[in-house]
Amino acid sequence: MRCPHCSSLQDKVIESRQNPSGTSIRRRRECLSCGYRYTSYERIEEKALKVIKRDGRREPFDLEKLERGLQKSLEKRSISQAVIDQIISETEDFAIMKAGNKREVSSRELGEKILSLLYEIDPIAYVRFASVYRMFEDIDQFIAEIEKLSHNR
Repeated sequence: MRCPHCSSLQDKVIESRQNPSGTSIRRRRECLSCGYRYTSYERIEEKALKVIKRDGRREPFDLEKLERGLQKSLEKRSISQAVIDQIISETEDFAIMKAGNKREVSSRELGEKILSLLYEIDPIAYVRFASVYRMFEDIDQFIAEIEKLSHNR
């Protein structure tokens, strides 16, 4: 560790403590060249969860983006924020489980999971989300999805 005072690489650790949550270690150090004391922190570096898009691009899993999409689908519907938070939480848990050690999950798997959750909660939100997720291009695709929804209910 480089001393912030004299830039020497020679130091010793005086004291180490783990923070209460166990996510980092605080170390008090003393420079052996100038005697300056300073603190360093050691944390685990985790790889971010990535979403593999349809075109093969990879982008970070973004809970805020997920919530914005759900909010648009549920706009003017009588669904509480607690339910939306539950969908987000279940989707995040699903993504982490699906990604495993690879730390990657496909947007297709996420979209299908969200659709399955919306299907149980609100049919209008389901069709709204499906229209964007499945990229409906004409009214016939809307009608087909609504008919499929009607037959399954």
